[in-house]
Amino acid sequence: MKFVCYTDWDQLPESADALFAQGEKENIFFSRPWFENLAAAALDDDHVMVLACVLAGDKVLAILPLMQRSGNAWHSLRHRYTTHYSMLLGAFDQQRTLDCLAQGLSRLPLQSLLLEPVAGDDGRMSGLQSSMETAGYSCDCSFRLYNWILRVQGQSFEGYMAARPARLRNTIARKKRKLERENGYVIRLFAGDEVPQAMSDYHAVYRASWKANEQYADFLDGIVSGFSRRGWSRLAVLYVKDRPVAAQLWFVAHGKASIFRLAYDEAWRRYSPGSILTGFLMEYVIDIDGVDEVDFLTGNDAYKQDWMSERRERFALGCVNKVKPAGRCELFVESLKSMLKRLQGNAD
Repeated sequence: MKFVCYTDWDQLPESADALFAQGEKENIFFSRPWFENLAAAALDDDHVMVLACVLAGDKVLAILPLMQRSGNAWHSLRHRYTTHYSMLLGAFDQQRTLDCLAQGLSRLPLQSLLLEPVAGDDGRMSGLQSSMETAGYSCDCSFRLYNWILRVQGQSFEGYMAARPARLRNTIARKKRKLERENGYVIRLFAGDEVPQAMSDYHAVYRASWKANEQYADFLDGIVSGFSRRGWSRLAVLYVKDRPVAAQLWFVAHGKASIFRLAYDEAWRRYSPGSILTGFLMEYVIDIDGVDEVDFLTGNDAYKQDWMSERRERFALGCVNKVKPAGRCELFVESLKSMLKRLQGNAD
């Protein structure tokens, strides 16, 4: 086994595709299109992508996607839209692979490493933590964010809605009648290759919403393009007299639906167009796509509890080189920056 770092996707051996194919089945945030688009459109000027890998011959056994700043503080290749981060790890001799990865990282000018957001029950990351500690790092896990999900458990949409709070069901029914009676409306669903061309309507709604301007429009359009080629994109737009007044972008892959972006025109708030669209897409992904899980991604907003069934926690794994105590300061600064970005993200 050997430790190798790549800074360009073209350098990565073809055998890495098997790891990404395995990863995307677990989560879209482990897919190659996700990481490629992050590297292409979401890195700050002082960030460089590093793919820390373990190889046996030409076979890639592990990939830890990282970002390196100009200093010695490294962190996970992630975005504020990322709600789950992990490494890609093959089935062969995992402990030796993790030890090789940790030893390789320890030879880099790396004082601190911040990996987030990780699941508390992710055996790959707990294994990496153990290997990093053996390699001379002090590691610690701290809370980062909440993540609400729905486990469908074979229910139909009708059965799912029957279990929702009466307040939610009544609100949706009442607002749909009110909107139809006073204005009329139509909902259009765009799927797969149809989605990129319809994103102009999403952006129009976003500009008219209560949110700030879309800071990451290029990143968003890039990931929509990449995911749509795989048939993963779902965009629902609610129109009133041909004007888009609400839009939601979801991704559906390998039995999981992720509620990625949602917005509505503030002028139409009294009709609850967001709730109407969420109900529409829930019916589609449950009854048509047949998903097993719906993920509301980042945030602990009260309304998410009405739609979801379970709240999970995500953590940050911080590793500091014991021999280089300056890493603790860098890790604290990175953690603080991450917290501020999350607060900014919640605001828009």
